[in-house]
Amino acid sequence: MIAFILLAVICITYILQLIFPSMLGIPLTELFYFDPSRAFSEPWLFITSIFLHGSFIHLFFNGYALFLFGSILEHKIKTKNFLILFFLAGLIGSIFYFSTILLNIAPAIPALGASGAIFGILGALAVLMPEMRIWLWFFPMRMKHAALLWIALELFGTFNTGSGIASAAHLGGLLFGVIFGFYLKNKDEIDITFYRNY
Repeated sequence: MIAFILLAVICITYILQLIFPSMLGIPLTELFYFDPSRAFSEPWLFITSIFLHGSFIHLFFNGYALFLFGSILEHKIKTKNFLILFFLAGLIGSIFYFSTILLNIAPAIPALGASGAIFGILGALAVLMPEMRIWLWFFPMRMKHAALLWIALELFGTFNTGSGIASAAHLGGLLFGVIFGFYLKNKDEIDITFYRNY
């Protein structure tokens, strides 16, 4: 399953961050995270930053969400569509974050993590499996309601520049996931059998 392969790549990348703290005299993490000052000269940072994480806790929560929700979504849509969703949600998340810097909403602080891509998965699930129940902060909630709550929280977080969280990246990934979910639903490229039996 591609979700597990992506999870393995993310975990291996984090191990490399720990084992090889520097490369050519430059910290490995800083070489590939999204640095707003290098966004135009090194555009690949919009993507490479998705696979980096700042701490084990950061990695754990993103990895757990990818393992749980990614595997569910991958059963429902084609592998090709899952990859498109993952990378474009991550990319758009980075673009959203960069936009807040260009608009002077947030300070130009480097960012990293797979959260934008993960929120893209959550957004797609909210459209394709809206009645799926999840536990959110110890409360049972339908996926469609959780998505609305996430949108509100991440929109608020975007303007809370002292949080230390790139909420704009989460918001961008989530909104793309919702749009992509509707696209797949209208194209009828989902596994209805799995949905009915889930």
